[in-house]
Amino acid sequence: MTQVQVRVTDKMIETLDEWVDEGKFKSRSDAIRSVLKHYEEREKTREFYKMLQERSEEAEENPEELIPLE
Repeated sequence: MTQVQVRVTDKMIETLDEWVDEGKFKSRSDAIRSVLKHYEEREKTREFYKMLQERSEEAEENPEELIPLE
């Protein structure tokens, strides 16, 4: 793994420490990695939803091109 230095507010550190104290994460680093992974997954979901919306609009505009799921 690569180590990076990040500046965060005191409140963010307090929150990270609370999560660690509560046993939600093993360490600050673990918490930060998990938050970043969650954000990455959310962005993938957002992109997938956007693609579904675009495909839905295409289907409404061109219903003759739909292929039944049967």
